[in-house]
Amino acid sequence: MSEIQDKAVGFLKRYEMDHEEMDFEANVEIFLKEMEKGLEGQQSTLAMIPTYIEAQADISKNVPVIVMDAGGTNFRVASVYFDNNGKPVIENFSKFEMPGVESRVGKEDFFGTMAEYIRDVINVSDNVGFCFSYPTEIYPNKDGRLLMFSKQIKADEVVGELVGENLNISIKKLGIGSEKHIVILNDTVTTLLAGSGLYGGRYDGYVGFILGTGTNCCYVEKNENIRKCPDLEPSGRQIINCESGGFGRVSRGGIDEAFDSKLKDPGVYKFEKMVSGAYLGPLYLEVIKTAAGDGLFSEETTEGLKEAEMLETQQLDAFISSPNRDNLLALLCKSSEDRQMLCCLAERLVERAARLTAVNLSAMVIKSGGGKDSKRPVCIVAEGTTFYEMNGLKEKTEHYLREYLGERGIYFDIVNVENSTLIGAAIAGLTN
Repeated sequence: MSEIQDKAVGFLKRYEMDHEEMDFEANVEIFLKEMEKGLEGQQSTLAMIPTYIEAQADISKNVPVIVMDAGGTNFRVASVYFDNNGKPVIENFSKFEMPGVESRVGKEDFFGTMAEYIRDVINVSDNVGFCFSYPTEIYPNKDGRLLMFSKQIKADEVVGELVGENLNISIKKLGIGSEKHIVILNDTVTTLLAGSGLYGGRYDGYVGFILGTGTNCCYVEKNENIRKCPDLEPSGRQIINCESGGFGRVSRGGIDEAFDSKLKDPGVYKFEKMVSGAYLGPLYLEVIKTAAGDGLFSEETTEGLKEAEMLETQQLDAFISSPNRDNLLALLCKSSEDRQMLCCLAERLVERAARLTAVNLSAMVIKSGGGKDSKRPVCIVAEGTTFYEMNGLKEKTEHYLREYLGERGIYFDIVNVENSTLIGAAIAGLTN
């Protein structure tokens, strides 16, 4: 190990930020215990939200459904039908800005804007599959009550409101169509549904996984294990939205704590703030500013870092991919030693994100109960630009998964389904 790497690792360990300090197996066990508590209705940092949606259902052919996708900074609308071969056909696609991203909005404006977004497709179908990717309590009628906003959305009046009911009220107010049957679900659930719809019984269970702006997982659970809902049919199964970005018993370092304290929502979604695209770049900036304060860089680079106010995760990725190219972090470096230090700190932060992501997925696969036969592994349907585009993150995550699950005789595949959010929302809208 070089002298610079020694310094970088020593710095990260002092602040308990280095991936080598994390006990992988202990974190998986804690994750699983939090899942069990959430299913039993005990206090847990994992919401374990029942969706009342099954993973396998017959999909009607040539029947259109309206699909909506609210998550991150974008709001997408389309109509979808499945042809005679079961292939999804996406039509009338449009993309808009998510209300509440740029400025604060009230309840009426929030739902009124969404109703306007579907004006052009409102008469395509009476059914709507609405992928609403924020923590939401789902009811047996498939409507959902927003628990909180993540991803820095500014629409406080919407918290606690029924999403489908309020959208129907706005549709009626605008006079653009009749009341719709709206199925609310999130992007992890749509991702799982898209995979199970495409691959059918080929796999021994499915996990839906998102690592983009935020992160989350879902899996299929037996109703008899969802003890907080005693009225469920015990022999049935349904998808559970874990809200895994909220995992709060993860071991955080001092810089994690300092970074979190400066955000709009300190103390919540701790896990998400350590791994996801909305936070990984800004967290890295907090790391290197702290490192600069501790004397790990030259005076010139330290002065430049003091002036840096924001770092996007894409800029972090650009630097890791090409540390000598024309990108923000490379331009801040005033010596090759500074560049090496920045690289080492960046790579180890991403390595930690990969280990944490593998902890999350290991717990999901184990809880699903499948994958004991190499010919029928568990299918992890994965989506998200951070997972697929952050340099080395996917490969490192897979390495940790194969190492940990492989020792336990559990098999898995990671697959990607194009347009999974829209396809899964369509399946939900047609089968519920």
